[in-house]
Amino acid sequence: MTHSVASPSATTWLRGLCARVWQDTESRSTAIGLAAVLVIHLFLWLIAPMVLRLEHVPSAPRPHAASKQFNIELDPDMLVKPQTKPPEPFKFVETNPEAPENTPDKTSNFAARNQQAAQEKPTPDGKADRAATEGKKDFESNQIVSGRLVEPTERIDPTPPPPPIPQAETPVNIPKAEQNPLAGTEKFEGDNLTGLGGNIAKRLENSKAVPEKVEGVKDAPQTETAIAMQPAIDPRRPRPRPQVVKQQQVRPAILAENKFGTKNMGLSGYDAKWSNYGAYLQRMIDTVQIQWERLIIQMSAMPAGGSTVTVKFVMNDEGRITNIANIETTANDTASRACVSAITDRAPYGPWTDDMKAVLGSQQEMTFTFYYQ
Repeated sequence: MTHSVASPSATTWLRGLCARVWQDTESRSTAIGLAAVLVIHLFLWLIAPMVLRLEHVPSAPRPHAASKQFNIELDPDMLVKPQTKPPEPFKFVETNPEAPENTPDKTSNFAARNQQAAQEKPTPDGKADRAATEGKKDFESNQIVSGRLVEPTERIDPTPPPPPIPQAETPVNIPKAEQNPLAGTEKFEGDNLTGLGGNIAKRLENSKAVPEKVEGVKDAPQTETAIAMQPAIDPRRPRPRPQVVKQQQVRPAILAENKFGTKNMGLSGYDAKWSNYGAYLQRMIDTVQIQWERLIIQMSAMPAGGSTVTVKFVMNDEGRITNIANIETTANDTASRACVSAITDRAPYGPWTDDMKAVLGSQQEMTFTFYYQ
């Protein structure tokens, strides 16, 4: 005998499965959880395109590294201003060597020494950088005092001419000077033969080491002999000592007129700061001045008064004159050559310092003007 079992349909099988799951409490909870998860995911899948708008945003091309640029704006009130170095003084002046050294607070002048503007009679509310001077109008000068650079000479007060010396055959009789023996050498004796003798102990005027007193004039001048041709020097009437003329050791100057000076009181001064360049220039100018004066003495033809010679030349960092660039003159040829020689004869003037090279470079063009008075 044979048997056959027919397979149930899918609908029937699914319906039976759901019935069994629903009847089991644990299985029913699991089935509900799975169904809820499926519903939520289905809901999110449907509404996600409307909530999250996924649009394509085109990206800008990345610039090349070499073309990067950016701007920064800062608050100007918050900026810290950099401390800049004050400019170096640029105008050379010649100071007064007699005035005390004093560094000015601010000036555009440099020189061979530190100095502050002053003058003997202050100018009320004066604010000039130099002392007031009397001089030439419409004229520029960097000097405030005048003098000489040569050694001072002795000045002897004039003495009355000596009396004429008489001839040898007619000597002049001069009165003898009174001479008294030294104290204690003159003896005296009394009339009493039984008495004691003694010496005079009182010092007399015009005492000398003479054996006995010589009568004569008390105030007679000292002489070599009684008939000397000329009296010797009397120590009681000495001659005046030679006096030296005091002159400032500065160059002769043509001062410019400056009515508006300074309120500082003292010796005439200039506002100026010391620098190696200023000291070097001062030595060079003084050397040229002395050489020029020597050449003037040797000149055969003097130029006309008021003539000038302007020499423009180039000096290198070794102190050598490398080129005479230009000469402008109103004097004769001899006077012009003397000015050029005064500059070149004493060269080289010495190597420059490192700070001078930093400011001036390897060479510098200079202009000297000579005035013939």
